[in-house]
Amino acid sequence: MLAADDPHYKWVALSNTTLGTLLATINSSIVLISLPAIFKGVELDPLQPGNVSYLLWMLMGYMLVTAVLVVTLGRLGDMYGRVKMYNAGFAVFTLTSIVLAVDPFTGGGGALWLIGWRVVQAVGGALLMANSAAIITDAFDVRQRGMALGVNIVSALAGSFIGLVAGGVLAEWDWRSVFWVNIPLGALGTVWAYRSLHDTETRRDARIDWWGNATFAVGLTAVLAAITYGIQPYGGHTMGWTNPWVVAGLAGGAVVLIAFGVIESRVAEPMFPLALFRNTAFTSGNAAGLLAAIARGGLQFMLIIWLQGIWLPLHGYSYESTPLWAGIYLLPMTVGFLLAGPLSGYLSDRFGPRPFAAGGLLVMAGSFVGLLLLPGDFDYRVFAVLIFVNGLGGGLFSAPNTALIMSSVPAALRGAASGMRATFVNAGQVLSIGVFFSLMVAGLADSLPGTLGSGLTAQGVPAVTADRVAQLPPVGTLFAAFLGYNPIAELLGPQVLGALPPANAATLTGLTFFPRLIATPFHHGLLIVFWLAAGMSAVGALASLARGRRSRGRPAEVTGEDRNPLGSGHSSGQSYPPTK
Repeated sequence: MLAADDPHYKWVALSNTTLGTLLATINSSIVLISLPAIFKGVELDPLQPGNVSYLLWMLMGYMLVTAVLVVTLGRLGDMYGRVKMYNAGFAVFTLTSIVLAVDPFTGGGGALWLIGWRVVQAVGGALLMANSAAIITDAFDVRQRGMALGVNIVSALAGSFIGLVAGGVLAEWDWRSVFWVNIPLGALGTVWAYRSLHDTETRRDARIDWWGNATFAVGLTAVLAAITYGIQPYGGHTMGWTNPWVVAGLAGGAVVLIAFGVIESRVAEPMFPLALFRNTAFTSGNAAGLLAAIARGGLQFMLIIWLQGIWLPLHGYSYESTPLWAGIYLLPMTVGFLLAGPLSGYLSDRFGPRPFAAGGLLVMAGSFVGLLLLPGDFDYRVFAVLIFVNGLGGGLFSAPNTALIMSSVPAALRGAASGMRATFVNAGQVLSIGVFFSLMVAGLADSLPGTLGSGLTAQGVPAVTADRVAQLPPVGTLFAAFLGYNPIAELLGPQVLGALPPANAATLTGLTFFPRLIATPFHHGLLIVFWLAAGMSAVGALASLARGRRSRGRPAEVTGEDRNPLGSGHSSGQSYPPTK
């Protein structure tokens, strides 16, 4: 057990926090790719209209809870010890993995068990994510901080893609195994963290900002939950944005968040120190992080649907096997992250973070433009190069941007700053799903009904049945493709298929009919999504270049702005200890 001042301690801190971050992010995507096996395991058809909510909350509940809690838990780390909060996160995460794996129910009860305990597990994940960057920033001085944060952040980004492959492999064996895999790693990390990590910063007495915590949690939950339900059909519309509850959630959540801002500007010990936003480096870094998260968050979903619903079936892969192969074919993106992240962190320590953060987002924007030019049935070699470049861009951006944010705040507020950064990233991912799915569904709604109806009638399906199927909400078609189902067989059912000539029935349920039918409408929606992602990446690059005041001869992110979050010439009313 190394002392906190041992020169090797920082590598222990980096190793353990990287394991924690990797475990938390793998857990999110491993469930994502395993959903078909999970729903079959609990004997629930996710394509039934009443079950769409189960599917969405299984996907987004974990991200929503982490987005809401990371700031609060990071602030508690400042007050009571970052390592203490981080260790508790490892323990909670591991224990809930055991509970998830022993789900005793089936049907809706089984789904609710998983959703409820995933929410509890998200508390553990939020504890890990909120405090890991602060622990690393405490352990490393500014000369190596970018490299260390690069390793940690890239492990988080890579974990989301590693989970896709791991989930596909494990789900083929047993759906419960996607939770079993967390248990030995979580137990190892928990014991290791309790035995080896130390709080290196002096904690200061502070009061919990109850009103700030409550309004932030209520406001952000209302907004993100409304976005979740806005994706679902309502009242004959393809989406739920006219649902009164969705409108109330968005408007009411916005009002509560405004109230939260007023509260935070007046309390003595705010959970969300708004004074930090007077620091240009902190503000621009978080703005760039939010835009990057929105641009990148929906990309994973869009690429999975593109692969599972169109490309893989067209190339002979059965619908049952597409979740696994989609994860495998997305590996070039993971490789790009792994190559660029640590390197950009190391280089940003030497040459400054801004050029790498901005350059990474410009590379991402270029990759989105390249993806725009691909046809629905693309050459995989070109696709692999483009997603590899996208991964490189993400890796180039993430570590320098995190180092820029974390180095711009005083040591006493690093937990809060780490939580604030994670909030923007997690909220951006939830927001991206709502935004990109809405854009995709809007694009499909214009052309899919006509294309689907004419395609079905051409194969002998009665016009009444074809029209009924064609008018179903496009979100059902997207989820079918996402989950690896053959949607035509599900939509028509055995009675209609049995009344058709065998050759026509075989064509309808074959591997190529649905992909060829949806390829053009889907690609129309995809163009909108990728243009928006490219634009957000470009704007994020501009934000990364924003500069505050500089002290003579030294970069802002390692000088007085480290000590005073308001920059030179301002006083926050509080005294902050200097950073290392």
